[in-house]
Amino acid sequence: MNSSKKRVVLPSRPEPPSVDQILEDINRAEPSDPVFSILRKRGADVARPADGEVEEKFQQCRQYVELNERLQEARGQLLRQREELRAAGERLKKEVAEVEGQTL
Repeated sequence: MNSSKKRVVLPSRPEPPSVDQILEDINRAEPSDPVFSILRKRGADVARPADGEVEEKFQQCRQYVELNERLQEARGQLLRQREELRAAGERLKKEVAEVEGQTL
């Protein structure tokens, strides 16, 4: 055996797509997309989940998307509030410095 083989450095894995990227991809897909046609062809061969399971999974996905949107809105609101608090802190520091300057 030749022990002087160089190790191949593999590239790092890409980040998984975001929910927005997945939804955009699904919405842009044409009905003639090969993935959809493959799924239709295999539909008879694959055991299909019960309609109740499909509906449950759909509702779970919908709830996840809604919750994700609410979290994004809350994040934006928190960022705005943080900026407002930072600005208020700066104003307070200036006012304290003015008051201290007047008492000297």
